[in-house]
Amino acid sequence: MTDQTSILIVDDNVGLRKTTSLILARKGYAVATAADGPQAIERVQNKPFDLIFLDIKMAPMDGVETYRRIKKIRPAAVVIMMTAYAVEDLIQEALQQGAYGVIYKPLDIEKVVALVKQAQETRRGALVLVVDDDASICTIFKNVLRKRGYQVGIAQTGEQAIALARERAYDVIFIDVQLPTLNGLETYLAIKEIHPEAVAVMMTAYRQETADLVEQALHNSAYTCFYKPLDMTKVIGLVDEICEKKR
Repeated sequence: MTDQTSILIVDDNVGLRKTTSLILARKGYAVATAADGPQAIERVQNKPFDLIFLDIKMAPMDGVETYRRIKKIRPAAVVIMMTAYAVEDLIQEALQQGAYGVIYKPLDIEKVVALVKQAQETRRGALVLVVDDDASICTIFKNVLRKRGYQVGIAQTGEQAIALARERAYDVIFIDVQLPTLNGLETYLAIKEIHPEAVAVMMTAYRQETADLVEQALHNSAYTCFYKPLDMTKVIGLVDEICEKKR
């Protein structure tokens, strides 16, 4: 992104559009607005915005569908969803499609500005490894985290993960507990021998069945454990938090 960051605000609330665009313009950003999905798509066709704030609940096209179409036109677009409603299914869908994050209304303008600055910061040096034999979960991680600027490696077995860890020092490693051949605990301990400072997050859909393995991993300094189905908002927040601490 350049110093003159270009921002598009998409919302059917005229007051929100005007207020937010005015404040961001005063802070030195180049701001444009759109009242609905079709207008946003037209704007994006004509200009590659650095950052797009996109309302989820709009007519005639909701924010998720608008985001999908924007992504086809501008695959690298950084999009932050906005909502005043409890629409967790739409939020999760947008994040899984690669949206950068979500912010809730009424908007806290300081949080908006902080998100803009955060999106401007480069994270190209941060490496994330996802170890899971479920290809769909790997794809979701890759889509979501790459849109935030992280480099993402994928492994579907413990052996693959260990081989990748020998080649690169990953900042964060997500490891499914139930892997074929080597389980997640064995994989984590092997990686820890290669990189003692590795930050590992265990994952499992089987809370009771894998409780002992998870407990052993945490006892051996694994960072935490996430239970499936994953909340990608929490995943993003955790990766951001870990990488901020490492800077």
